[in-house]
Amino acid sequence: MGNLYFINLLGWVGFGNLDPGRLFYGVLIVLIVLILLFYMRKLFYQKVEELANLRVERALKVKEKALRIRSGLDSETVGKSGSRERVKSIKYKSVTVLFADIQGFTKIVEHLNPDSLIDELDHFFFRFDSIVEKHGIEKIKTIGDAYMAAGGIPDKSRIHSVKMVLVAMEIHDYMFALRAGKIEQHQDFWELRVGIHTGPVIAGRVGRNKTSLDIWGDTVNIASRMESSGVPGEINITGTTYLLVKSFFVCEYRGKMPIKYKGEIDMYFVKGIIPDLSVNGEGKVPNELFHVRLQHIRFSDLEEAIMERLEKELPKDIYYHNVKHTIDVVTQAEIIARGEGVSEEELLLLKTAALMHDTGFILSYDKHEQNSIDLAQEVLRRFDYSEEQISQVVELIEVTHPKAKPVNKLQYILKDADLDYLGRADFINVSDHLYQELQEYNGKMSSHEWNKKQFDFISKHKYYTETARKMRQINKDKQLEKLKIMTQVDSKEEA
Repeated sequence: MGNLYFINLLGWVGFGNLDPGRLFYGVLIVLIVLILLFYMRKLFYQKVEELANLRVERALKVKEKALRIRSGLDSETVGKSGSRERVKSIKYKSVTVLFADIQGFTKIVEHLNPDSLIDELDHFFFRFDSIVEKHGIEKIKTIGDAYMAAGGIPDKSRIHSVKMVLVAMEIHDYMFALRAGKIEQHQDFWELRVGIHTGPVIAGRVGRNKTSLDIWGDTVNIASRMESSGVPGEINITGTTYLLVKSFFVCEYRGKMPIKYKGEIDMYFVKGIIPDLSVNGEGKVPNELFHVRLQHIRFSDLEEAIMERLEKELPKDIYYHNVKHTIDVVTQAEIIARGEGVSEEELLLLKTAALMHDTGFILSYDKHEQNSIDLAQEVLRRFDYSEEQISQVVELIEVTHPKAKPVNKLQYILKDADLDYLGRADFINVSDHLYQELQEYNGKMSSHEWNKKQFDFISKHKYYTETARKMRQINKDKQLEKLKIMTQVDSKEEA
């Protein structure tokens, strides 16, 4: 088709009869067309390249913000250049330390040649490494036949004690399976003692290249004592760790252990997961409710990291969509959700969406909803949210757009929580902050225009949930009366 068009063009401009005048103008027209096509093509690709660069730049900015939200540590462990050349020791207030030691190692050594011994140890520790990594725990080192790991470093969290017990249970299950096979073959088998304690540690990078993480302190020593005071096949934990995990595991009190300079420390054996939180009630594998309750604890880590970033990075002229607003929406989302009788997982999703819905303002004011969605997708994966949960959180954030209409119960709740201020006693003050912010970003508007706009909006607005209506409808009607009076006064003054 293109060739035919070109032949017709040549015929039209006179190439067919070779008239000199027409030939000159024909060539000129063709050249002009080709030049225009060339520049249009160039401009098109320039525009595509610019858009691609903008998207890449925006994606990198989202990733950078997300990484800082996750760590919450800023430059605590790295220098200004981002390298680890100037690493310093850091004190962590709460870390869970695990020691695992092979019982009867000396006896087994007598029956194995050195090569077989090393192969078996490597096999064990390789499996331990994979279990530890799966649960987000940091392997510290192996010392002969002993294995050491720590939870809560380098990334701080509130769930490391629970995660560590899960690690210990999985390691024991692996060793039990191996033992069964060895007994069947009438061979010597390996047994494991595990000790766990939670407390403060000093952490730092060691080695020539400062790549290996090591920890020091009384917590390490006490965890080691728990291991040496344990029983093969059992998980021996201190009273401190017990208080952090007792909502998830069945534990058996053992008595007290004297520790030099520390007095006596309570000890417990972990017997399994609480039946209601385990698959088929067997106490071995955590079920969905276990994970959801663990996520509620993890939410506190997310909340702390988000609030810290909002305080540090929100522009100073964000007068309404600030930290206080986020706290208000999270609080109201939980109050309304409990009033509406949602499930534990639904409550988690609502609180998460409420927490994340205005994070986009740290990137830019325009399209902040989309910015918030991008950050949520990047950050929540790092806080153990499933892809399905992230999708639901994204849908909830989308409904906070002023023009979005909620279509289900969870969206009703978040929409009501986001606009809760309409029925609060401090409505006028909050409304003034929003007006002040819009003046900065969306152009000038007189106070009369603003009050009228608010009056029109509240007149049409309705809370979606019964809980919100009971809490806020009466106050909202009072605010409407105040606005009505204010708009009337403004009208008289203008007249």
